Amino acid sequence: MTALELFHSSGALAYFEVAFRLVLAVALAGVLGWDREEKDRPAGLRTYMLVALAAAVFTVLTFEIYETVIAANPGGNSDPIRIIEAVTAGVAFLAAGTIIQGRNSVRGLTTGAGMWMAGALGVAVGAGHYMLAIFGALLSFAILRFIHVLQDKDKVAAPILIDEGEDRD
Repeated sequence: MTALELFHSSGALAYFEVAFRLVLAVALAGVLGWDREEKDRPAGLRTYMLVALAAAVFTVLTFEIYETVIAANPGGNSDPIRIIEAVTAGVAFLAAGTIIQGRNSVRGLTTGAGMWMAGALGVAVGAGHYMLAIFGALLSFAILRFIHVLQDKDKVAAPILIDEGEDRD
């Protein structure tokens, strides 16, 4: 079922459906944020939940604005994908802020990637694609929680080193 099938005759999404979308986005991102919180990372539970909630709000709002424009001007043109683009740009900005480049090291890449995923979960839930969001959250949680077992322990513990040597062409 798509979001457009859930509209009332007034053209607005049912309030319980909107509430469900927002709560689900927060809950799924909370699973990812909990992992980061447990590892004492700078972006934790609340950050992930807020990113997903904001993405879901923007996505639901996209559908509402689209329907409002079409109802007011049936021959009009509306491009709802622009709001999704704005959400992804905003999340990318936040995620980039968690990546710290120090002298010869980079840290926070996984946190940034997790925040990016939290934004994607919010967009998916806001658009009404629940199974996509649930599977995405489960896979992301598994990656954050369990894949480290498969990684080389020396590489996980040590920061990524950056070669600052000159180009030797």
